Amino acid sequence: MSTEHAPGRVRRPTAPGDPRVTVAVITRDRSASLLRTLDALAALPERPPVVVVDNSRDDTTCRAVAGHPAITRLLRPAANTGALGRNLAVRHARTPYVAFSDDDSWWEPGSLARAADLLDRHPRLGLLAARTLVGEEAAEDPLNAVLAASPLRPEPDLPGRPVLGFLGCACVVRREAFLTAGGYHPLLFFGGEETLLAYDLAAAGWGVAYEPSLRARHHPEAHGRTGRSFLVRRNHVLTACLRRPWPVTLRAFADLALAAAAGRPGARRALRESIARFPAALARRRTLPPHVEDAARLLDREASGRLAEGTAR
Repeated sequence: MSTEHAPGRVRRPTAPGDPRVTVAVITRDRSASLLRTLDALAALPERPPVVVVDNSRDDTTCRAVAGHPAITRLLRPAANTGALGRNLAVRHARTPYVAFSDDDSWWEPGSLARAADLLDRHPRLGLLAARTLVGEEAAEDPLNAVLAASPLRPEPDLPGRPVLGFLGCACVVRREAFLTAGGYHPLLFFGGEETLLAYDLAAAGWGVAYEPSLRARHHPEAHGRTGRSFLVRRNHVLTACLRRPWPVTLRAFADLALAAAAGRPGARRALRESIARFPAALARRRTLPPHVEDAARLLDREASGRLAEGTAR
């Protein structure tokens, strides 16, 4: 283990921290990246408690981070929980708000306190999506522009811009709202799982907003995990099955079937798994209330317009 990442060599700020926000981190088999994240979290002036959910295949990560000053609790599920590890972390949090990080992301100083202030002032606010900056050069994540241009109307009791999407490693939730909405859905496991949670928060009456003054840093590995495109394709269809009207669901299935026939990467596997999981999705189907479905349709049209514009170029 390199000395700059050795547990115990990072000192937390001695000034009083902010007791309102826990940071939940999910990780799998990336101990070096996780240690960098923990070092950054330990140095935050908010001094947040950190709950780590280790989805690793063995105890290598557990041994590497044992005793790190940032960690309040380290949880090791019996099997890989995917995004559901975030649900586990939220249940173990003891603060009103929970910020999410992955093992390659963390928060800039002051952002967690700012998020807590906004959540304090807006009791209907359930989730804040942050601005994500990528790599050492702090490049804008493409999702930032999409969220900033959300066509949804501003709401007087919410800050920022109303949205129905976010990046899982760059958001802060009200713990009560997250648990009331059911957290991340078990049928999706991982890959584009954020949209369904945003739908469920909005359906339960909670606000979801993009606030660019909150900044998360994301440092993905140059050669990250591959082969996940099928998960995103599959979960797009399953999300439609679970919450959207039948015409939207059938169109999502048809688009995936066409992609599979054309040999698009991951499409055939996504189609097989979507069909296999369809009975479970049907059993848990609960369509959105009209005002949320209207918002989802507006965002669908916006996304189609961006796609058409990109194709024209």
